[in-house]
Amino acid sequence: MNDEWLIYRGVGEPHDGIDALPDPPPWRDFDGGPVAEPRGAAAAPDGNVARRLGAHRQAAELHRPEPEELEAVNAALYLRRPLLVTGHPGTGKSTLAHAVAHELKLGRVLRWPVVSRTVLQEGLYRYDALARLQDVQIAAGAGHAGGPASGTGPADGIGKYIRLGPLGTALLPTEKPRVLLIDELDKSDIDLPNDLLNVLEEGEFTLPELERVADTEPEVRVLTDDGARVTVRDGRVRCRAFPFIILTSNGERDFPAALLRRCIQLKLGQPGEKRLATMVRAHLGEEAAQLGAELIREFLSRSRTELVAADQLLNAIYLTHYAAPPTREDLADLLIQRLDRPR
Repeated sequence: MNDEWLIYRGVGEPHDGIDALPDPPPWRDFDGGPVAEPRGAAAAPDGNVARRLGAHRQAAELHRPEPEELEAVNAALYLRRPLLVTGHPGTGKSTLAHAVAHELKLGRVLRWPVVSRTVLQEGLYRYDALARLQDVQIAAGAGHAGGPASGTGPADGIGKYIRLGPLGTALLPTEKPRVLLIDELDKSDIDLPNDLLNVLEEGEFTLPELERVADTEPEVRVLTDDGARVTVRDGRVRCRAFPFIILTSNGERDFPAALLRRCIQLKLGQPGEKRLATMVRAHLGEEAAQLGAELIREFLSRSRTELVAADQLLNAIYLTHYAAPPTREDLADLLIQRLDRPR
């Protein structure tokens, strides 16, 4: 495999390869502004790295991702397209977002967990109209009572009642892409995948509440998912660097063709013995990996006919590390139960 074109290399060590990413194809070139550079939590290294990638990851034997995984991630980076990752629970779908953000130094991963009630609006922004109304009424009451005026009218200060969601924050115009994880999209209502189409294609969205006051307040400061304040102009957010978006699915449903053609698709299989051993070393250290070697082999044997997840294996090895035989075998059996049917 020729590695020269790879931006994400799967090496695990942070580097500045994102600076070598070529310009996007003309149909994926965005020109949003004003530029909102990440600050605070967004600019700092992701605090979830140790939890997601392993506290002992430097000591673990390097296991490079499979060529198909590297190619899919880099295709998504080059083409500015979302990456739809499908696989059973515990195959590393969510972890991939953290690995890319860590290696390419793209800051905190924005995460949007999807449930059956999730709607597009929640991912874009939230507007607390009730709190704003209450503040206006309190200010008006203070004025009628002869108290000091608040100095704010109905349109003044509207930004403090708006907070961008994970998707809305990812679409802010930045020089480098943010990483967004839309987790378990197959859990959503049937409408959400279709509702996402326009936003993912156009790289922008509007905030009607800000559009209505744009004549008097063309620039409004709003809160982001990171907790920072950024400027939104004329009630519209349009990206500059299209975010690196991973949509995960456990394969429990089919998605519309219109969404599939807008995504790079990657299917992750169950990890093999070498990858599982590396994962155990990264999270629990070399001693735990040696102690759990037999348990890893048993896990692999069961995974051929049963649905089991790698995080169950980690739980079992961690707990059996502190237990003495024959309790270890009982604990492992308790923790690694098949997921495809109740026992």
